[in-house]
Amino acid sequence: MGSEVLWNAPVADQPVDALVRVPGSKSLTARWMLLAAAASEPSTLRGALVSRDTRLMRDALERLGAVLEVRDGVLHVSPIPPACEHPAEPIEIHTGLAGTVMRFVPLLAALRHGDVRFTGDDAALVRPMDAVVQVLRGQGVEVTEHGEPGRLPFTVHGRGTLPGGRVEVDASDSSQFISNVLLVAARAETDLELVHVGKELPSLPHIDMTLETLRRAGVDASHEVDAEGRHSWRVACGPIRPLEVVVEPDLSNAGPFLAAAMVTAGTIAVDDWPETTTQPGDAYRELLTRMGAEVWREDEAVVVRGTDALRGIEADMSAVGELVPTVAALCALADSPSRITGVAHLRGHETDRLKALATELTKVGARTEELPDGLVITPGPLHGAVFETYEDHRMATAGAIMGLRVPGVQVVDIGTTQKTLPDFVGMWLSMLHPEPAEDDA
Repeated sequence: MGSEVLWNAPVADQPVDALVRVPGSKSLTARWMLLAAAASEPSTLRGALVSRDTRLMRDALERLGAVLEVRDGVLHVSPIPPACEHPAEPIEIHTGLAGTVMRFVPLLAALRHGDVRFTGDDAALVRPMDAVVQVLRGQGVEVTEHGEPGRLPFTVHGRGTLPGGRVEVDASDSSQFISNVLLVAARAETDLELVHVGKELPSLPHIDMTLETLRRAGVDASHEVDAEGRHSWRVACGPIRPLEVVVEPDLSNAGPFLAAAMVTAGTIAVDDWPETTTQPGDAYRELLTRMGAEVWREDEAVVVRGTDALRGIEADMSAVGELVPTVAALCALADSPSRITGVAHLRGHETDRLKALATELTKVGARTEELPDGLVITPGPLHGAVFETYEDHRMATAGAIMGLRVPGVQVVDIGTTQKTLPDFVGMWLSMLHPEPAEDDA
């Protein structure tokens, strides 16, 4: 557990009415940064998120030899130099609790001629990493595991090359096990074919996001599903062209603010919502509509208005698992039971999110039962309690949502939200207590 400091989650004393601007997407920032570091020439990224996770990604890429500088609010990335003929000095990369760092960077590190040790926060050392290790070994890269097999810490003994060819991956635990291969595949010596051999493939929109970023970087990448439903991807080897991109706002991070509109029967507009996107957070529009909200687009914003109805939901959320904590908090405040399925992979996130949600929502009075792949949430009389967050930013925001309606909710370590949203508390308080408009007179 992180800090024991308790944050008294504020109760909403009136309907919210605010325009919210959320920072850039963590998922997209991580992908753009890594592709820029692997590109043939320098790149520029506008709107890149600055948070703990992206700082950890920046540090990892710099340790591998990239140069990342912010000038006039724009992130400039000079790529990692070609591997030296002789082994370089050993280095260590600390991943924190960032899945994008611990899963995306090791394959890139294999393109360095030398040893790279990966470690992380205590909670990171129990997250599944076996699929990463197996891909590395399948590419002829030696990996020394220093603890439990399939877990951090481990050392990648890079040889400066990856052969490519056919790669099989079981990504049942996380779509990141697909994305990590795709992001580096163009740097292999031959075209790469990636075949998913697991029973489940969670969070497919995140893989689609990876493909879209690759294509914008000039990489020939495709996705196929055969007659038996088996997924495969092909990536042609070749240069990754330099990038000049604007990072979309993080739509998943918009979720708690949209939820506030529903909980308080208020209105929240999120600015700069993209017309089309591969972000899973775009699914909030459909999910919240089903739960009783009015949702529409207005100019560049998406607007959510809460109504007198906050209905329970039955939903397969396998494609959008990262939205579950926010939706689960709404379910606990709804007027009827809910059933969320298809998200067994959430047990391998920052914490076991299913167990954590079941424990904390039940603690505040919403009886929540774990399913093998989801939750059944039955609302009940709610009351204040200490809401543990397990060093998980989305558990923290779920606690904040509960606190809007339930007096006495105290969230443990609200600062863990800095993982993806550096000033969550400030944004939350500004939403609840907006500054009065200045009189022009």
